[in-house]
Amino acid sequence: MYPTKIINDPIYGFIKINNPFILKLIDHPYFQRLKRIKQLGLAEFVYPGAHHTRFHHALGAMHLMDQALNNLQAKGYPISEEEREAAEIAILLHDIGHGPFSHVLEYTLLENVHHEAISQILMATLNKHFEGRLDLAIQMFSDEYHRPFFHQLISSQLDVDRLDYLSRDSFYTGVREGFIGSERLLSMLDLVNEKLVLEEKGIYSIENFLMARRLMYWQVYLHKTAIAAESMLIQILRRAKYLINSGVQLECSTPLFTFLSKVYTWEEFSSRESLLIAFTDLDDHDVWAAIKSWKSAEDIILKNLCQQFLTRKLFTCKLGSQPIPRTKKLEIEQMIQKSLGITAEEVGYFVVDGSTSNAAYIQGDNTIKMVDKQGQVVELLEASDLPTIQALSKIVKKYYFCCPKSVYLQGELR
Repeated sequence: MYPTKIINDPIYGFIKINNPFILKLIDHPYFQRLKRIKQLGLAEFVYPGAHHTRFHHALGAMHLMDQALNNLQAKGYPISEEEREAAEIAILLHDIGHGPFSHVLEYTLLENVHHEAISQILMATLNKHFEGRLDLAIQMFSDEYHRPFFHQLISSQLDVDRLDYLSRDSFYTGVREGFIGSERLLSMLDLVNEKLVLEEKGIYSIENFLMARRLMYWQVYLHKTAIAAESMLIQILRRAKYLINSGVQLECSTPLFTFLSKVYTWEEFSSRESLLIAFTDLDDHDVWAAIKSWKSAEDIILKNLCQQFLTRKLFTCKLGSQPIPRTKKLEIEQMIQKSLGITAEEVGYFVVDGSTSNAAYIQGDNTIKMVDKQGQVVELLEASDLPTIQALSKIVKKYYFCCPKSVYLQGELR
């Protein structure tokens, strides 16, 4: 037995940790960095309470993993202490590869590199440092372990990652529609042929879970103001990248300069220790400090974007089922070009359009399975006659258009 570390969590109360190796991982600089990366990126522009971090979320997900394994053990399924430790390590470190502002800058600082791939590199680095202690955790994370339910608990359509972030994000934003009863869902978990299933009586809990996920996406993750703020931040870094690569001196931290001054391939990033060190030194504070410095830049585009961003004079964002008419977009671009005295090529920093989609439940190989009292396993949509769940499996696509609010309003008046 080891001394128990108790962490007071606002969602679950006391989280108890009595594994000394897990405590070592929590204290490691790679993991401590997550304290400086916000879970919801720029959602604070909409919900002032959304200041929780990836650090909070990782600890919460680990707690839910512990609860899930306890429930499965109580139903008679053997889970060794080595497996328990590995599963808790895998979920603890599942987001360790997130960069500044999480998903917002995922493809801006490192192009075409997903955070999960970086998480795997960092886990491998930690494994080397701790002489193979993370071998089993990495197998579970990569879905290479012979008991697939461990990976399903880490990453699936009903994993402890989603269970934690929905409740946690709901709590900190105040969007109560996102709250879910994770305790009941975890108690309904079962195994069939070493794969995760949910007891049939949990069907209504699943409906609530999927509905909460759909609502949280439209009300929080894909809120139009959050999209506008994210679009501005991406354009700021795009412009800074262009200027630095054109020889302009811009003040920023060394790690941030490393990734703004050059585009690295995945092969370069994964094989150069110096780049990995630079990445693990990056957090939200690097970007905020740079923006505060760049608000006085000589470049009118960078200066304008940074000043507007810092004072929350965000782009207006129009979200709809159809893209904005091409004629309207051209009119707005011409107005921006004239008012700022910039070229047609530079207008792209002030006009951003695209599409986003929301699917609470995706049919395919990674579906949620239900088991009835006779032991028959069926896919969720087959088990349910609830029209709500049928509707939640449909992908909803929306188009967004972002530009300076004053210019858009002038266009509306014409």
